[in-house]
Amino acid sequence: MDKKIKVIVSDMHLGKGKILENGSVNKFEEFFFGEKFAELLDYYTSGRFRDYAVELIINGDFLNFLQVDYRGHFLTVFTEEVSLEILKDIVKGQPEAFKALREFAAKPENQITYVVGNHDQAMLWPGLRSYLNEVIGVPIRYKSIVHYFDGIHVEHGHMYEAANRIDPKKFFLKKDLPVPILNLPFGSHFFVDFVMKIKEKHPHIDKIRPFRLLIRWAIFNEFWFTIRTMFLLIYYFVSSVFVKDARRQFPASRILKVFLESAIFPDLSDSARRILDDERVHTVVFGHTHVYQYRQWSRDQEYFNTGTWTELTSLDVSSLGKITKLTYVLVEYPEKADRPFCRLKEWKGYHRIEEDVVIA
Repeated sequence: MDKKIKVIVSDMHLGKGKILENGSVNKFEEFFFGEKFAELLDYYTSGRFRDYAVELIINGDFLNFLQVDYRGHFLTVFTEEVSLEILKDIVKGQPEAFKALREFAAKPENQITYVVGNHDQAMLWPGLRSYLNEVIGVPIRYKSIVHYFDGIHVEHGHMYEAANRIDPKKFFLKKDLPVPILNLPFGSHFFVDFVMKIKEKHPHIDKIRPFRLLIRWAIFNEFWFTIRTMFLLIYYFVSSVFVKDARRQFPASRILKVFLESAIFPDLSDSARRILDDERVHTVVFGHTHVYQYRQWSRDQEYFNTGTWTELTSLDVSSLGKITKLTYVLVEYPEKADRPFCRLKEWKGYHRIEEDVVIA
């Protein structure tokens, strides 16, 4: 089939769903767009795209293992068995999204590629990959770090940030352990052990930008909470140097680098530029930062960031308020071109007169 396109999405952060089994609201859920995701996949497999072969590239953090509890507890120790149970909870809690994936994959010409991120690092486990294949009904092509094709480098982006970089030669910890566990980066431990405790009171604390304005606002409106949190933050970093547990032991130099480099919304433009130094690559697509972005350094060197499908809150006057943009990258193959071209898109959804207001 000569006609083909590729759709790249990232950072959807699917959890257990907005309503838990006991009927209460899941305040840690971040994905509320199962219906719109289904519309997106339907659009690119029907109408003028009916005769196209479509590859859906999920570029990391599609699933949010770090923010889904396991029997009431948020974990930093992920065995394959525990990770599989969490995955089953996510599949059960997000029926629209997985139904859409099954229907998309049912078309023989279509394909799904899954690039692993830092929030869904558990998808490195073979058992989870097999289970998700069963759920979708076809073999998914999994990429542990990079998906490269036709001069386009697709990667989640966490490998270029000290806090979330994982060791590509040591995905799992096995020494002196009864069963292997995921070798989580410092950032994952920090998120679960520190950020999640703050999110108990302020669920959107990690969804506000720019961070400097959040700090300024918090000092005036939540003074003692802010001061206490800052002291706890410093204590967490200092105490991390002396941890002896092999499951979460990091050298002092790594922790210092994380502290100095840390950013809520890191800019990966310089990392993309370095990848583009390879003459075989003309386009880099990242996710991870939750900020959609486009940069062009020459006519043949482009960088795209797919942003996120989760809600953000802007404190900047130019974009004050809640922001939700369902952004993605579309890869097209024009008939007379010698290379594919990418476009940063925002999915608006099919027209509807009314819809439920998301409350979480």
